[in-house]
Amino acid sequence: MLVVEYIRLLRDGITTMLNEEPDFRVVASLGTGENIPKKVRELKLNVVLLDLGLRSQNSLAIIRSLRKNAPAVKIIVMDLVPTQEDILECVKAGVSGFILKDATIKEVFRTIRSVARGTKVLPSLLTGSLFTQIIEFAVNGREPAKLIESVRMTRRERQVIELIAYGLSNKEIALKLHLSTYTVKSHVHNILEKLTMHTRVQIATYARDADTFRTAASAVSLIEE
Repeated sequence: MLVVEYIRLLRDGITTMLNEEPDFRVVASLGTGENIPKKVRELKLNVVLLDLGLRSQNSLAIIRSLRKNAPAVKIIVMDLVPTQEDILECVKAGVSGFILKDATIKEVFRTIRSVARGTKVLPSLLTGSLFTQIIEFAVNGREPAKLIESVRMTRRERQVIELIAYGLSNKEIALKLHLSTYTVKSHVHNILEKLTMHTRVQIATYARDADTFRTAASAVSLIEE
């Protein structure tokens, strides 16, 4: 295993922690300014643990180079809170797993072992979400927008989504759309069901911040209320 982390203290700590496990062996740990793909080829590594926020190098470029020059290696990226765009780009580039930097030690070990066995591991906060399905489409070479296009959304539901994205409460949405609060709650419930999400915060996050969701959402099939 190779650990790539630009903060020396964190890099050394991760290396020490992993080497204490009987089934892990960190062969090398690097900071920035190194030819990482070359090192992976020389050492014939099977797993690379890569900081997504390297200061002097483009982590995505490294991932793409690894996929091209060492296709058998499995890549796990580490980040504090990766954006949805980062996650999508990483998966498309060939990343097999993600470790959030506030993860527990058990979660770190579990992710590394799962990826080493060939399982792809997404951040746990996305599990069961529409974005997870978008990622799966991307992994399989399919167009993510097609997934969202397949979701049948009423015009009223689309309006509710947009207002949720602006931070309005159910009561405020009800006043703006001249509906009862109960009706708005029903719309929110239906939206969560259709998009396989769990909270209105997820709806707001995807509608506001994710380029993939925002682009695809404009093409959502609308049906009458």
